[in-house]
Amino acid sequence: MILGFSKESRLEDLAFVRVICEADPGEGIARDSLYKFIIRGNKVIIKGRFALQEGENRLSIVAGIRENANLDNVLELEKADIFPNRGKVLTVSRHDPIRLRYALVLRASGQDGCDTYRIPGLITTGRGTLVAVYDARYNRSKDLQENIDVGMSRSTDGGQTWEPMKIIIDMGEYGGLPKNMNGVGDPCILYDNKNDVIWVAALWLNGSSPDKMAWWDSKPGMLPGETGQFILVKSTDDGLTWSEPVNITSQIKKPEWQLLLQGPGKGITMTDGTLVFPAQFKANTGEKALDGGIFTPFSTIVYSRDGGETWTIGTGAKSNTTEAQVVELPDGSLMLNMRDDRNRTEKGSANGRAVYTSADMGTNWTVHPSSNSVLTEPNCMASIIASDIGINGKLKRVLFFSNPDHDSERINMTIKASLDNGFTWPGEFRLLLNGAAGYGYSCLTMVNDSTLGIVYEGMKDLYYQKIRVRDVLNN
Repeated sequence: MILGFSKESRLEDLAFVRVICEADPGEGIARDSLYKFIIRGNKVIIKGRFALQEGENRLSIVAGIRENANLDNVLELEKADIFPNRGKVLTVSRHDPIRLRYALVLRASGQDGCDTYRIPGLITTGRGTLVAVYDARYNRSKDLQENIDVGMSRSTDGGQTWEPMKIIIDMGEYGGLPKNMNGVGDPCILYDNKNDVIWVAALWLNGSSPDKMAWWDSKPGMLPGETGQFILVKSTDDGLTWSEPVNITSQIKKPEWQLLLQGPGKGITMTDGTLVFPAQFKANTGEKALDGGIFTPFSTIVYSRDGGETWTIGTGAKSNTTEAQVVELPDGSLMLNMRDDRNRTEKGSANGRAVYTSADMGTNWTVHPSSNSVLTEPNCMASIIASDIGINGKLKRVLFFSNPDHDSERINMTIKASLDNGFTWPGEFRLLLNGAAGYGYSCLTMVNDSTLGIVYEGMKDLYYQKIRVRDVLNN
């Protein structure tokens, strides 16, 4: 077999190439494999042979890059020539080459004694530093309650290399209880570009047993041991060191709510300097929630107008919505993009992220025309950011969105773009990053004016990729 790549491809980055012949087409089980390859110009020649079976045969090509390969490089596969013992050469070619973008395993299962890494958040500081946060789940993949801390990774070269993980929130054995009864997680990171401060919000659960779920076991009340706690840490030195946790539950939670927590991912600093975290609370509305519980979840925001000294919470935007992300629109209003529990069962034209806007900091909410109809979701967290991008010589506000682009499964991690403030998300502005199944959470940032960065979940691992804006916007 000979694989033909574009001249832009950096074949010297290849660490291995493997051709797999599946035993049963579509099952993904290898019947035979070829490993040996040589590079000649822009071609990869794979040596060896295997027997084809009668009928359909499916061949898969798997490639790996060397550890220090530049993440800006790509491989573009243009065609494959297959040489059977008898008959003509079989050529598979494409008008549009298959563009393979490099990825880095930011955190791997088992690394630093953690079974699972989940729930990514990602920001770029004013100094160009990337700061990623996530759950360090030591024992298993289970959500809170468990032995979970908030970990942080930092990169000063656009994500090419990352410093060793630091644990930035660890509630220890508070109240004399073991760590698996003092879990903290679901982080949301925010960069205050006015004051050069990084904030991280997290949910701390004290006293609940590790065989329980915080979503159900947190109770109405205000104190640790009663209900989940909304805590903050901050860094004033570009992520090098971090403060002790500050508990702001008493400022923003109502005692009758069963639970209040941030929306995992990232928050924003508005043009006027207001800090905004997406959030969610669970209230008793008198009706059973769509998840079967007594308390119904509502997405909302938590914000500060004084640089993080005091905090205020908005009203619920829509019932039965949970993990949200927020952006500021050009008119100064906020757009809340929400995970909607209706999409657990809605797989038709009404499937889609719930989208609401507010012009008064979450006191009142208005349904957006794109709500529950445009951004397909399998009931999963998603990421959305806003950035001014140079297009045809002019700056234009662009929304970028990432999630598993499927209505039922957490597959097809995709980045999409909107040039009209989220009213439409054209098909030509979509880029598939990874078709494989994963836990599905992601977080976007602008690495620089022309490059997106994304951290997203695999199965127990976290991946990082750099993507050219022009690749999402179809040049």
